[in-house]
Amino acid sequence: MQQLLNFFFKNRSTILFLILFLISFALTTQAHDYNKTKVINSAYQISGSIHGAFSKIGDYFYLKEENNLLLEENNRLKSLAFNTKTEQIESINVQKQFRLRPALVNKNSYRFLENYITIDKGEKDSIKEDFGVVTAKGIVGVIDKTSQKYARILSILNTKSKINAKLKKNNHFGTLGWDGEHHNIVQLNDVQDLAEITVGDTIVTSGFSYTFPENIPVGVVKSYLLNDTKDLYIINVELFNDMTNLRHVHVIENLDFTTLNSLNPSNE
Repeated sequence: MQQLLNFFFKNRSTILFLILFLISFALTTQAHDYNKTKVINSAYQISGSIHGAFSKIGDYFYLKEENNLLLEENNRLKSLAFNTKTEQIESINVQKQFRLRPALVNKNSYRFLENYITIDKGEKDSIKEDFGVVTAKGIVGVIDKTSQKYARILSILNTKSKINAKLKKNNHFGTLGWDGEHHNIVQLNDVQDLAEITVGDTIVTSGFSYTFPENIPVGVVKSYLLNDTKDLYIINVELFNDMTNLRHVHVIENLDFTTLNSLNPSNE
């Protein structure tokens, strides 16, 4: 107690000044509406800035959770879209053919002739070989190897990749591959010379394989040429996906894959 009294006594001048200053400040503010308004507005601005800062910090920490929620919702909507055709055909006891699972890309290569992508889902998440992988923009590749926690995707930017695709406007189909040249251009090969092709035409999955549903976006026709010896087109397709910047993907499981593959094991 004595120390407290000594403190007040030693700093009595400063304390008295502060008390008088606060009293005069309060009287001035109360006496003049303009000053009062300025003080209140300043207080609101300071308070708002502080709340804004804390809000941004909170948003940052909740960003991952929000992204996961958006990914789950996107996954749900894609699943509905892929199964719409099946649901329309079957009016009773609707059986969905495709199941989707969201995943995150852990590693992505695109500078080599044989490029692969690693995702954070594996056998424990029921991921298996030959499952297709897409993003919101289009196809990514096909699962070719799995472990308990991870899976590897054979990227469409891999010279070993072969995926069935077609011209959306007329259904002429071919095999989608990659010549190893550009990371945003793949080739649709073996399209019959009867096909009507225009630069800018949309290329989609054909649905002839058991890996991808029909009409998943691939890209647009950038250029094309005719192989005179075989009377077949080679079409350069500019991808919708930016294969150098992949993060959120969806893994597609065809629930009828085993049954369909047993009927036609040679189907790609």
